[in-house]
Amino acid sequence: MAKEITSREADYSQWYNDLVLKAGLADYSPVRGCMVIKPYGFGIWEKMQAALDKRFKETGHVNAYFPLFIPKSFLSKEASHIEGFAKECAVVTHYRLINDPNGKGVIVDPEAKLEEELIVRPTSETIIWNQYKNWIQSYRDLPLLINQWANVVRWEMRTRLFLRTAEFLWQEGHTAHATAQEAIEETEKMLDVYAQFAEEYLALPVIRGKKTANERFAGAVDTYCIEAMMQDGQALQAGTSHFLGQNFAKAFDVQFLSKEGKQEHVWATSWGVSTRLVGALIMAHSDDDGLVLPPKLAPLHVAIVPIHKGEEDLNKLRERLIPLVNELKARGIVAKLDDDDTKRPGFKFAEYELRGVPVRLAMGMRDYEAGTVEVARRDTKTKGTVPFEGIADHISALLDEIQQNMYNKALAFRDSHIRKTDTWDEFLKLIEEPGFISAHWDGSSETEDKIKELTKATIRCIPINNPQEDGKCVFSGAPSKERVIFARAY
Repeated sequence: MAKEITSREADYSQWYNDLVLKAGLADYSPVRGCMVIKPYGFGIWEKMQAALDKRFKETGHVNAYFPLFIPKSFLSKEASHIEGFAKECAVVTHYRLINDPNGKGVIVDPEAKLEEELIVRPTSETIIWNQYKNWIQSYRDLPLLINQWANVVRWEMRTRLFLRTAEFLWQEGHTAHATAQEAIEETEKMLDVYAQFAEEYLALPVIRGKKTANERFAGAVDTYCIEAMMQDGQALQAGTSHFLGQNFAKAFDVQFLSKEGKQEHVWATSWGVSTRLVGALIMAHSDDDGLVLPPKLAPLHVAIVPIHKGEEDLNKLRERLIPLVNELKARGIVAKLDDDDTKRPGFKFAEYELRGVPVRLAMGMRDYEAGTVEVARRDTKTKGTVPFEGIADHISALLDEIQQNMYNKALAFRDSHIRKTDTWDEFLKLIEEPGFISAHWDGSSETEDKIKELTKATIRCIPINNPQEDGKCVFSGAPSKERVIFARAY
């Protein structure tokens, strides 16, 4: 099976695109910058959704849905918010099409202009806080803990499947609280939910941190983030959680009667992750032969390939393997018996390797007679023959081992590619190599902007619980009390 995947060493960007397309995760859409998520790719996203949704509900959140369209006037109510999103907004101006009287096809009806233009949501703070104004009257209505699973549109000029598209899927949490401290605790709690999910499900180690003022979400007082390292050493922001202060509450006049009988504005948070996590999953673990998926997010855990020379042999193998499929299913393990005679075993092996199926079993008549089965694992590309008796227990343990091994491998790679430096000359050298840089920064936006201009590196985060140490800014030489993480990023 010719997979036709460019190697990572030859062209990492092309390798990524090849893999998304060849492994059947997504396809390009007729609409520039948008994508079609194919069933296999959507299966990964569904597993992410299920795991995250469970965690959201365990922490007291409930799901709701808000409109796709936002009145244009709403965005102007919070100045920094509209400034941050203005260039990415898609605007609806008319509501009807008509046949061109000159015979040139269909045109917008000039008589069907909207009284107020609508924004296709780039994020939902404004439409949600306008609604919260009606829902919150008293401290008894707080906290209000709501999440939305939705799509959003941000008109990106440079797009890449999953990583940056004009339309993407995500979840966005929007909560309201009686005090600043409660809102800050919520912001930090949801950051931990994201970090634990990334590490336990994506097998992806992340750095928890705060964004600088330059990199904050538009309209936030503080933005917390989790940053991950991809195999090419670049950073990918894998999730954000924002403390919004009272900015949106004041913009939409959302007040409540406190226990003390005073009218006060509520305190807010928002937080979200998107389908870019599928891109992170690919770039963190996969290789030149295809996807490498952590078992907790793999749509298919075990592919079972019978190897036979005729229908009689195949029926014998089926009698042994179908009960195994059912036993694995009862354990929550998704297994497939691939007895399709139109494909050769070698083709099937290559296909399952390309699609990143964690475990592959093969059984021929020799194995059948000997009471054994061949077991291959995708993460290490190793295989061996094991007894068929007890194979379900073996697979269950193996899937756990693969999940942990993938995390350990990614963690070792990340930790070996974080370099400290205290000089600008060394910084310039290191930034051309894969990895993150830990260096002092003087805290000024001017220095941050200049470093970005000269190197295309940004401050990815100021790590949480950052060790304090006296030093000098790597660029300006001004005093600094802590190191920050610099990297080039997606």
